[in-house]
Amino acid sequence: MAEPTALLPNIIWHTLSGPHAHLSSGTPHARRYSTGFSSLVAFADKDHPDFDALLPYCEEGEHFYVDGWSGPAPQGWQIDADKAMYKMVWHGELPAEDAAPLARRLGPQDAQQAFDLAALTKPGPFGLRTIELGEYFGLFDGERLMAMAGERLQAGTLREISGVCTHPDYRGRGLTHQLMLKLLQRQQARGQTSFLHVMTDNHVAHEMYLRMGFRDYLESVVRVVSRS
Repeated sequence: MAEPTALLPNIIWHTLSGPHAHLSSGTPHARRYSTGFSSLVAFADKDHPDFDALLPYCEEGEHFYVDGWSGPAPQGWQIDADKAMYKMVWHGELPAEDAAPLARRLGPQDAQQAFDLAALTKPGPFGLRTIELGEYFGLFDGERLMAMAGERLQAGTLREISGVCTHPDYRGRGLTHQLMLKLLQRQQARGQTSFLHVMTDNHVAHEMYLRMGFRDYLESVVRVVSRS
């Protein structure tokens, strides 16, 4: 039997060509999320990506995140950012009770607030419809969104925790820690393998995830590209 993490090195492709195929567009070799969901693209062969296959599905001015590819920019494309990130898999222990009983499941009425919070705090690529990709929970001060965390990529038993962020006015209260534990509880109850991505230069977040029980699985290149 294959390890649960076997799909993780090319998890974006396995998501876009599998469970989220109906939320994406492309070919048997290259796919992207539909506009509004997330600016991720992926390739069946991540070491030799077929950018030509992707061209008809991308507009000029759009920027996309590509995971695991480090070759030269192909004709018609440019590399706008070149960084690295950890893929981390959870191996910790969970509290017996709901870690965030006051959290509310985010819905269409919360999409703009979630988008605005992500634009302010920059947890990673986030679109107006990202909260439709899985369960997203938020903690509120009245009707003001203080913090959120949710789910994005999925394939096999793998389920990603993503969009983890707190408004600067509410930091230091452990809000995202509570929300992540809630998601971990729900994923473990479903028999899923929880994982996340974090940039290698985000030392504060990386250390927090290690303390929570996540472990580094691999380090990969992540690039932002656009049509030139």
